[in-house]
Amino acid sequence: MLEDWWLNVAYLDVRIPSQLHVNFGGAASHIEHYWPPKEGTQLERGSISLWHILNYWQLLRKEKLPVHKVGNTPLDMNQFRMLFSTCKVPGITRDSVINYFRTESEGHCPSHIAVMCRGRVFVFDVMHEGCLMTPPEILRQLTYIQKKCHSEPDGPGVAALTSEERTRWAKAREYLISLNPENLTMLEKIQSSLLVFCLDDGSPHVTPEDYSQVATKVLTGDPTVRWGDKSYNLISFSNGVFGCNCDHAPYDAMVIVSISYYVDQKIFESEGRWTGSDKVRDIPLPEELVFTVDEKVLNDINQAKAQYFKQASDLQLLVYAFTSFGKKLTKKKKLHPDTFVQLALQLAYYRLHGRPGCCYETAMTRYFYHGRTETVRSCTVEAVRWCQSMQDPSTSLFEQQHRMLEAFAKHNKMMKDCSTGKGFDRHLLGLSLIAKEKCLPVPELFTDPLFSRSGGGGNFVLSTSLIGYLRVQGVVVPMVHNGYGFFYHIRDDRFIVACTAWKSCPETDAEKLVQQTFRAFSDMMQLMDIAHL
Repeated sequence: MLEDWWLNVAYLDVRIPSQLHVNFGGAASHIEHYWPPKEGTQLERGSISLWHILNYWQLLRKEKLPVHKVGNTPLDMNQFRMLFSTCKVPGITRDSVINYFRTESEGHCPSHIAVMCRGRVFVFDVMHEGCLMTPPEILRQLTYIQKKCHSEPDGPGVAALTSEERTRWAKAREYLISLNPENLTMLEKIQSSLLVFCLDDGSPHVTPEDYSQVATKVLTGDPTVRWGDKSYNLISFSNGVFGCNCDHAPYDAMVIVSISYYVDQKIFESEGRWTGSDKVRDIPLPEELVFTVDEKVLNDINQAKAQYFKQASDLQLLVYAFTSFGKKLTKKKKLHPDTFVQLALQLAYYRLHGRPGCCYETAMTRYFYHGRTETVRSCTVEAVRWCQSMQDPSTSLFEQQHRMLEAFAKHNKMMKDCSTGKGFDRHLLGLSLIAKEKCLPVPELFTDPLFSRSGGGGNFVLSTSLIGYLRVQGVVVPMVHNGYGFFYHIRDDRFIVACTAWKSCPETDAEKLVQQTFRAFSDMMQLMDIAHL
């Protein structure tokens, strides 16, 4: 089944450190309304944010979350099972995903969260006497944990092991369990927790126009307070700014987009405050998970941190807002906003590098049972012809506009085809894996150098995705060393672009690509204006 093949090939067989190379992250947009950065708000805001998240968990448990639809067509909701109480577990050659979530009708489901602070791990149950804890009750638990951690020495930071190369982490985990069977019990408590709440001492700068620093911290921050294999790490910074870091194996970004938007809306509606009772019931204190460690484990942790920081420091990451116009104006000009960004990126890459850039854009296939994604290859013949015309001073403005609209039409059709099961990348993956399984020779297509040059086999120079039309953002690292990660979301009045590149690659520069993309936005809009004169 393609479902299993995709999970294995895209995620579980991958041996590079997944926390940095596979996970996606994003900063919360609460700073744009009631929660601007402010020291001393970390725990109070954290308790309110957690409370809204736990309400969403209860909606899932009770199967009350409305089914997503496009028009009147319902979409598959299976991935939402994987949001809570889900964790990847490392294996020597292949990882596995363990999911402990159950709906109320299916039976018992874990109801504790894990909290990480200064290299230590705590757990507490969010249900008390059959009722969800209130924000003041959650606040009491978080305050207890933070006071304890700030007045005592740091913990060993076992969580950093999850940032290691996968086989190394699998071996380190086996060794950790062999030291003391209690270590396995504690690992399972983290694995089955609803989510990991990360108390991060960082205080990243952020404005509505520039999320670069907070996004960098979310994706490459302190590995001792993230569990890289968890499907949901909620990160709370000391200045009351939030973000999340999630393993990509169990679900795609729209799951976290959905809950992030829900929480942001609830915070907006309540003006960021809790107006209920301040009464705190007599609730058991959080339990600390104290791992048995020895010199070898501490050495493994230090080694994991060293490789993580080395790779993290090589990442260039920018999140900027283009505020001259957004979805409203592009739609007024009858241009699809997503295609608008994709073509602007093609032109930006062409201008910066002097050649077309093979591009992966995510199309969702949730019209189908357990559907996940298909690849839209945005670097079309039509897009390249248009880019060439834009760089040719002898081409008339009318011709440039005509070629641009041809490129729009082609991209719009491809997106529709890929979402409705008419794409070909997953089909090709299936063919290559069947050949492998049946010990047949690899079909020549897959060994042709043009196959990988076009992006096949995970070689796309531009790895892109639309995060949606809500106030939610995300970011990933590039797919290849000489490539870019390019996630974006679109609002009525702006485009927000998150671009990554590796500093050690001399030919890529995320800052320049974003500048060229913003320039392309303006040029494309001017083309539409000129043609009406």
